[in-house]
Amino acid sequence: MPDQAVVKLEVRSDGIAVLTLDNPPLNLNTLLTLKQLKDACLHIAANENVRVVVITGAGSRAFCAGSDIKEFADVRDQVVPKKLADENEAFTAIEELPVPVIAALNGTTLGGGAEIALACDIRILDENAKIGFPEVKLGVFPGSGGVFRLPKLVGPANAMEMLYTGELIGADEAWRIGLVNRIAPQGKALEHALELAALIAARPALALSLIKAGVRDSSLQDTRAAIDRTLADSHAVFTGPDIEEGIAAFFGKRPPVFTASRISRRKE
Repeated sequence: MPDQAVVKLEVRSDGIAVLTLDNPPLNLNTLLTLKQLKDACLHIAANENVRVVVITGAGSRAFCAGSDIKEFADVRDQVVPKKLADENEAFTAIEELPVPVIAALNGTTLGGGAEIALACDIRILDENAKIGFPEVKLGVFPGSGGVFRLPKLVGPANAMEMLYTGELIGADEAWRIGLVNRIAPQGKALEHALELAALIAARPALALSLIKAGVRDSSLQDTRAAIDRTLADSHAVFTGPDIEEGIAAFFGKRPPVFTASRISRRKE
C-alpha cells in the first residue's frame, strides 16, 4: 500500500507552486512528512517553470504544530540518525530551493513547524495565530534550525528569550521582533501569500534566483568575496534573457513581462 500523502504539491500555470502540509488538524511533522517534503523540494528544484513557492498548512487550526510526540518512543534512543538528520536535511532543502519561498502561517506554528517557517524567505502570519519553540518544556531544544536560523531573523537576545522560555508569541510581537514579514487578517494568510507570490512571480526568474542565493550566503562571506559574487551575478543578469524585455518595457512605458526561466540564457 502506498504511503498516505501528507505533503501535497500543486504547480500552477502562473509559476506559483503551493506546497501544503496536509495532515490536519495539526499537520504534525512526522517521519513521513520529512520524506515527502524532501521529495517535493527535489521536484520543485528540477522544474524550471516554478518561479515562487508558497508553503501552508491544511485546515485553519495549524500551519504545523511541531513533531508528532507519539514517534518519540521510536526515535529517542538514536534521535539524530532516526529523526533529526532527516529533519535538518528536509528543512535545508526548503531553504536552498532556487526560488523565493513564502510561508503562509495559517494557524498555530510550533517547534518543527516554526523551524519550517524559519527556512522560508518570507513569513505571513494569521493575526490570531501564535508561534514559538516550546521544546525546552519537554527537556530538549529545537534541533533542526531554531538555534541558528532564529537569531539571524530576530537577533540573539530575542532568540534566546524565545528558546529559553519556550513561550509562544502572538502575531504583533512576532512582527515587532522581525520574525514575520506581514500579518494577515484571520483566515487570509494563504490569500495574502498568493497575492505576494503573484507579484514576485512577475519578476525576472534569473534575478530572483541570484538575489536569493546572494542574500542567503551573505553572512558567510567577507566583503571581498561578496563583491566578487555580486559582480559575477551582475554579469549573469546583464547577459541574461530578461534585460532586453526590461529595457524595452522601460522605454515603451509599459510593465515588463518576464517569461524566461531561471536557468535560461540569452541567445548570442
